[in-house]
Amino acid sequence: MQQTISIDIQLEEDEDRTLVRAVLHLGGDHFEATGRARRNPQDKPMPVVGEELATARALSALALQVMEAAQHKIERFLKG
Repeated sequence: MQQTISIDIQLEEDEDRTLVRAVLHLGGDHFEATGRARRNPQDKPMPVVGEELATARALSALALQVMEAAQHKIERFLKG
């Protein structure tokens, strides 16, 4: 069986801050996480870096949620 799963990524950004919202629908479950990045005022603007950091943080949080959901399902299965 092959399946394609999509993660929706929404990005909001200004000169100093980036906010990413990641949404995943998987097997009837809904997962949502955010990631943030903030430029140090003393650093030069590097927009791509903020996007990458915020995205990585959102995806990492999303991965933890999916892992926890799987662990809860396993625990329920083992309890019968």
